[in-house]
Amino acid sequence: MLKKRIDIAMAIIIFSAALLVARLWFLQIYSGDEYAKRAERNRIRIQDIAAPRGNILDRTGQSIIINRPRFNVVWNREDTPDQEEDELLKDVARILKEDISVLLDRIRAATENPRYMPIRLKEDVDWETLAAIENKKISLPGVSIEIIPSRDYRYGDFASHLIGYLGEISPAELKESRYATYLSGDQVGKQGVEKIFEEYLMGEKGRNYLEVDVRGFQQRQMQMQDPFPGNNLHLTLDIELQRAAEEAMTDKSGAVVAMEVNTGNLLVMCSTPQLPLQEFNGGRILTSAWNRLLNDPLNPLLNKTIQGQYPPGSTFKIVTALAAISEGVIKPDTTFFCSGSINFGNRRFGCWKKGGHGTVNFQRALIESCDVYFYTVGQKLGVDNIAKYATSLGLGRKTGIELEHEKGGLIPSTAWKRQRYKDKWHEGETLSVAIGQGYVSTTPLQLCRMTAAVVNGGTLYRPQMLRSITSPDGKTLKTFDPISEGRILGSATSLALIKEALVGVVNSAGGTAKVVKLPDILIGGKTGTAQVVRLSQVEGLGEKAIPYKYRDHAWFTSFAPAENPEIAVTVLVEHGQHGGSAAGPVARAVFKRYFELKNGKTTTENAPPPVAPDEKEE
Repeated sequence: MLKKRIDIAMAIIIFSAALLVARLWFLQIYSGDEYAKRAERNRIRIQDIAAPRGNILDRTGQSIIINRPRFNVVWNREDTPDQEEDELLKDVARILKEDISVLLDRIRAATENPRYMPIRLKEDVDWETLAAIENKKISLPGVSIEIIPSRDYRYGDFASHLIGYLGEISPAELKESRYATYLSGDQVGKQGVEKIFEEYLMGEKGRNYLEVDVRGFQQRQMQMQDPFPGNNLHLTLDIELQRAAEEAMTDKSGAVVAMEVNTGNLLVMCSTPQLPLQEFNGGRILTSAWNRLLNDPLNPLLNKTIQGQYPPGSTFKIVTALAAISEGVIKPDTTFFCSGSINFGNRRFGCWKKGGHGTVNFQRALIESCDVYFYTVGQKLGVDNIAKYATSLGLGRKTGIELEHEKGGLIPSTAWKRQRYKDKWHEGETLSVAIGQGYVSTTPLQLCRMTAAVVNGGTLYRPQMLRSITSPDGKTLKTFDPISEGRILGSATSLALIKEALVGVVNSAGGTAKVVKLPDILIGGKTGTAQVVRLSQVEGLGEKAIPYKYRDHAWFTSFAPAENPEIAVTVLVEHGQHGGSAAGPVARAVFKRYFELKNGKTTTENAPPPVAPDEKEE
């Protein structure tokens, strides 16, 4: 019996020893490398180093956006004893002049992050705050200064809607595959070029390897892997032309677009009021500032070049004219009599010139923008013919530019109305469409592209804003060639007739855009006034007595030089009332600067001719 008990005891001892040896083998031999790495990680802390984003330059190589150092106050919880956290946060809140609840909100937002990852308590602090933190560093365990590259907006809010801004990556974005390498707290493009070309601009993070003690305090830096800067974007934008447009649009709400007519490259993309980029810098805009932008009646958050949808007014007469000549509905010498209005059914359609234009031919109708002439032409054409040519010119559909949230506008047709309203098209509605009113809506970018296609001989180009992408050392990685989307409808003869008439709009005695004329350069264009409300709502009121929000929009779309067009410029001034006097001078400023730069000299400057007291503008 005793021997049996001894055998059982020995078996248990041997089994236990074998188990212990097996476990030791598993831990030290089989899994030794893994646990060695874990031990090393407990000793070594790895910190990410943000990479400088790529610079953004204009077509001449001038810097628009570069980087500057930004100082953030961060807190590493691992370096602070739990019992000292409350007092530490109170001290930091006093130094930062922040309510402690603000700091606690930021800490809660980072609860899912590992404890060793720093939490940003405040971003972009001033030198005074920076010095205060550094002086009290010993009494603030875990609190340090993080230096990261930030955007330096060299020209303030320059081209703000096109450039866009940065912000802290959101939880929703972190789940997207395109942000797979990002961590909470990283800065990403939130709008415009900054967002669209994020993959080129972002760069590669660096890493800092630090040895820490058992409490997590830094002992020494072991190794550092430098970050790799992002690539540089060379835009098609021209700084000087953009500035000329923005200065001319000061105190105006609207948009300016300028484009190379033979490539589709965008030289100006101006939307006003501009976005306050510095308020967005760092990713946290104050609630009060955001609400101010949101409730501003001038809609600064809207990129009006591609998102503003407006009736094109008389600029649309270019479409009606092209359709009428090309379809043989009229000839260049076809005349109609304008008495100041035309009756259709039981409705009277007035001309902008109440006394009428008298007998008008095709060219004079465009030069003086006679509404009655185009009412009559519209009747003969029909809405579907007008729609066919408008669509060919790129109106009523997105241009394909890479900017987000582009709107397509609207070109009505009989089929559209049947589908949209379950109703037939009424012939009287065609008269309004023929002069760019009624259901018609376009964006400034669409009208600029249309103008370029008409004067370059009939090629419709896709608008482009990027010329090339280069590496930090200057190597060209990618270039962007012009993209043709085919030919527009209309013969070369038809286009030449329209182009000749548009030159007359600026340079003829009866033209509606004489104010745009430059002495050294032959400019062509078309003015437009787009009704915002029915005339009956403001009937009897003088122009200055009409409430701002009910005033007509002012358009001017143009090109130069007339002999061999290079640049098209389209201007929209919201509630500007008259295309000639409100929108025309803005285009004139852009043309003037363009040819000064091209010719290397200042264009001879004469004061634009005033509008005669007895001459009401279209």
